[in-house]
Order: sequence, then structure tokens, then C-alpha cells
Amino acid sequence: MPAVFLKDRSLLFVSGAEAQSFLQNLITTDIIALGADEARPGALLTPQGKILFDFMIWQDGDGYMIETDAGQRDSMLKRLTMYKLRAAVTLAPSTEEGVTVSWGEDAEDSQRVRGSQGARDSRFAKAGVTLTRRPGKHGDSAEALYDALRISHGIVTSGSDFALQDAFPHDVLMDFNGGLSFRKGCYVGQEVVSRMQHRGTARRRVVTVSAATDLPGTGTEITAAGKPVGTLGSVDGGNGLAIVRIDRAGAAMAAGTPLLAGDTPVSLVLPAWSGLVFPTSGDEASA
Repeated sequence: MPAVFLKDRSLLFVSGAEAQSFLQNLITTDIIALGADEARPGALLTPQGKILFDFMIWQDGDGYMIETDAGQRDSMLKRLTMYKLRAAVTLAPSTEEGVTVSWGEDAEDSQRVRGSQGARDSRFAKAGVTLTRRPGKHGDSAEALYDALRISHGIVTSGSDFALQDAFPHDVLMDFNGGLSFRKGCYVGQEVVSRMQHRGTARRRVVTVSAATDLPGTGTEITAAGKPVGTLGSVDGGNGLAIVRIDRAGAAMAAGTPLLAGDTPVSLVLPAWSGLVFPTSGDEASA
């Protein structure tokens, strides 16, 4: 089964006596609830509640490994250092570059020999797929296989599917995939995301997109009766991802109005693991 090396991923290691409390009070993920063999998504937010940096995080020995896009790592390290002050925390880039993701039998094998080398991705676990993430290169399967897998299960990545500082955690389903806690104490941007949760005002959501022909490119607008609904993200032939206004999409589908990505007719489906449904009226989105 596939083992794909993602060369554009980088790693930070956070350790020290106060590493857990430092991260717990800063990021969206509840790391106290983090399983020993589990990798969860997370984000460091702006004070306005939008995603400044996104990442995966897992326990590694006496610290925490943070996996993020290579283009984000140095900026994220600088931002974490700003928050560090006098905390007993050490922040350092990992000596290994890139991450290998494995699923199917390879994922089971890597989990058995994992030690401190990776963990099961909770986002895929929600979708019923066992996928592990390990620092370094441990396979050479085509990266397109991983993209096709995450597209089919509604799992987004920044850059391809949403722009940093433009999306709220709810927009990318972090309230369902283990990356957003509403039970722990305050963290940066927590008041905004908690208000969205309690008021049920999250309307932009990730959907899987399908078409009878190849989809147009990333960034193509999705419309209904000429009005914008969302924007196409990652594309794999006739399948793709998008973040859309599900109230507008639901109203269009209820009225039988065609949805178009550019000039291409498309169908939209909310990921089954989210439990979300399209609203059929002006009501707010609900699960």
C-alpha cells in the first residue's frame, strides 16, 4: 500500500518542563487529550479568530512534534518564540526534513514500529482510514495518491484549499476533526471561535466536488445562477475540494439551480464524517 514522501512539510520540536501548558494555552488543539499514538490537526489563530498557521501535532518522547508546511515553519517558530517569554520551553527545528504518510497495510506496519517516529492522523481516522505520519523519507509512492485520498475524504490543506489569515477553523471543519477544543481554557482567538460555535453562525464549509469531466483549476469560482457560492481548491481530475457557503449551495440545490465551477456543472457533497447537512432555507447551518 502507498507510502508517500511529502517533501514540502517541515517539523518543529517543542520540549521542556512547561511545553504542555505553553501549547495548551496558545493553540486550538487540546493536547492534554492527545492520545499517545495520535496526530491531531491544530492552528495558531489571529486575535480575530482566523488561522495564522495550521499544522499537525503529536507527542514525541518528552515533547511535541509540530508538522507544518515548509513555507510556514520559520515564521511559526518566530511567532512561538514571541509567546515563549520566560517559559521553560525549548523550540527548535527538527533535524529531519519532510514527512512520510502511509495508509493501508503500510500504515499498520509503521504504527507497529513507530516508537517516536509518527502517529495516526485523527482527520483520516474520522473518515475511517488508518493513515500514519512519520518524519523523514520512508517511501516513494506518487504524491498524487495522497492528494487523491484526502480529496476523496474532504481533508483540506492550506495554500491549495484556503489562504492563511482568511479562514476560520470552522471553515475547514476543525470543529469536527479533533483540531478545535471548546472545553479547555483560553487561547489566542478562542473567544471568536467559541462565539461562532455557540451561535451556530458557521456557514462556510468544506465540500467534495465532482463533475462528469475534468474540473477547472484551483481558484475557479463556484456559482449558482451567476452568484458566488465558493471557490474550488485542490483538484484531481473530476474530483476536488472547495470551501463554500453551504446555505447558498443548499438553497440552490433545493431550487434545482445548477451549480457551476466556471462553466462546468458540478455536484457538492459534505463529508459524511462531519455529520453536516446542507440547509434548505435561510436557516443557519446545523449538523
